[in-house]
Amino acid sequence: MASNKAFSYLITLIRMKKTNIFFMLLVTLLCSTSYLLGNYRLRGGMTASGPPDLLRLRSNIPCTLRQNDTVSVVKTTQQSPLDFRPHHRAEDAPPAARAAHAPPCAAELGEYTPCEDAKRSLKFERARLVYRERHCPAKEEVLRCRIPAPFGYRQPFRWPESRDAAWFANVPHKHLTVEKAVQNWVRFNGDRFTFPGGGTMFPNGAGAYIDDIGKLINLRDGSIRTAIDTGCGVASFGAYLLSRNILTMSFAPKDTHVAQVQFALERGVPALIGILASIRLPYPSRAFDMAHCSRCLIPWGQYDGLYLIEVDRVLRPGGYWVLSGPPINWERHWKGWEETRETLKGQQDLIENVAKSLCWKKVIQKNDIAIWQKPSNHIHCKINRKIFKKPQFCQGQDPDTAWYTKMEACLTPLPDVSSIMETSGGGPVAKWPKRLTSTPPRIISRSVGEITEEAFKNDTNIWKTRLSRYKQLDQQLAEKGRYRNLLDMNSYLGGFAAVLAINKDPVWVMNVVPVEANVNTLGVIYERGLIGTYQNWCEAMSTYPRTYDFIHADAIFTLYKDKCEMEDILLEMDRILRPQGSLIIRDDVDLLVNVKTIADELQWETMLVDHEEGPLVREKILIATKQYWTAPSSSQDR
Repeated sequence: MASNKAFSYLITLIRMKKTNIFFMLLVTLLCSTSYLLGNYRLRGGMTASGPPDLLRLRSNIPCTLRQNDTVSVVKTTQQSPLDFRPHHRAEDAPPAARAAHAPPCAAELGEYTPCEDAKRSLKFERARLVYRERHCPAKEEVLRCRIPAPFGYRQPFRWPESRDAAWFANVPHKHLTVEKAVQNWVRFNGDRFTFPGGGTMFPNGAGAYIDDIGKLINLRDGSIRTAIDTGCGVASFGAYLLSRNILTMSFAPKDTHVAQVQFALERGVPALIGILASIRLPYPSRAFDMAHCSRCLIPWGQYDGLYLIEVDRVLRPGGYWVLSGPPINWERHWKGWEETRETLKGQQDLIENVAKSLCWKKVIQKNDIAIWQKPSNHIHCKINRKIFKKPQFCQGQDPDTAWYTKMEACLTPLPDVSSIMETSGGGPVAKWPKRLTSTPPRIISRSVGEITEEAFKNDTNIWKTRLSRYKQLDQQLAEKGRYRNLLDMNSYLGGFAAVLAINKDPVWVMNVVPVEANVNTLGVIYERGLIGTYQNWCEAMSTYPRTYDFIHADAIFTLYKDKCEMEDILLEMDRILRPQGSLIIRDDVDLLVNVKTIADELQWETMLVDHEEGPLVREKILIATKQYWTAPSSSQDR
């Protein structure tokens, strides 16, 4: 039985081998026929009217090329060497596709802030300090040169050391050390400035002053995360709040105290040039948990309470307003303030009346500090409009529109609620740090377009992957402590900043939502416990040169395509980036090729790489580093 099975198996195997041999012979015959036909055609089997004799042409091409030789194999029998030289070079591109070389600006422009230029501002009215607001140059006035760093510029001290010290060469202005010497804002020692943490109303230092506020309201339980400091000086208040996990947006005008905001940024503290004058602050409604003024010299009671009305707009439901300095505690300080008792009492009464008309509750006044609280909803406030005829509620306004939007003396209504115990705007935000990853109330209430909770969570996961890739590409970003001030030019939901915070990187991020964005998401960013501002990137930012260590730009050039010049946006990025700082720009490959051309003209070191998902994705990533260079030594201002 076994022998029969073996015999059958042997017969089957022989048959299979015969089939394979037959198949191999057939393939060999076909290949040989094809070769012989091809050889016959090459050896002259074609007519004179057909294509050239390629065999003779191939055999007569020399191995070495002569300059200016060309080859043509279409409708000609001329025997010429092949040309392997490139015929489409970047330098041969049409002028419109390439940027002119951007030369260095004059040394005296080292601190040029285009939209806060002192000479231009004098053309505008002085009433209500309108001349100190943003006034940007016309298109024909825009500078096409690179702003130089001052001679001797050095990388800033690393955080947290930078909170208390800055290099003199980086901000060569000593006048504040004289003008504010008694108040301990800043001191000059050898080659550096030091910041003792003093202020007009906190002679014992910002830390002790914040401790006094902390005895009146809770600053440590995570319920207060975002703050705004009006008339910030050198931002010592915001600098010392950081140790309590409170992130402060500090602002002050570019006035006689030329370098105050520049000092703040050099210290690694968030700040912008800004002023309360005639237009809204560039922040959404319900953004800040706390607002602060320490002798900021803002006439709070004037103009029908217009400036307190604006503070009310940007305060979250239940948020606090903290005021110290005139007229608070005037009974004790009136002689030193060089005002009469009657004048100071009248100023305080005016503030108290405006606060009541806004339905604020005065929490406490102790010594030099007074604190008011905004209501959590407007149910009672709408009822008492019968008592307070002013301000009436705004009608038909978008409370989040805040880019060149005129302030009006009307009260921004909070979103409706069904109960007096309910917090307007989708409920209270979670406490920090849970607030960072919890779904923001604006998304839960579907008040920001079609963004869902799932989309919000997916966005955070996407940025975890992207940040990991970024740190592989940019070793400076990966090095903890190398960067401090970061800018995200198109933040969307703040995912880039959020993942940095999750990783506990010692940085802060200015999250920008462009006014041209399809959805206004800046309110979401604030609800996450992050900070940011609105910006039109066809204009300059309200900040000094060399503000940021790192700039991130996601789809900026797609957003501004055909709106303004790519070169102008890149020059602004160059202006506000520190020497040896880096940029990561992600966009469509066609746009990035043009960006790289201009970036090379700006003398950035650049590298174009693929998207995280591979080379088949049109979106690419451009990594760039700004080179170190300064103005000549003769430009140093002492």
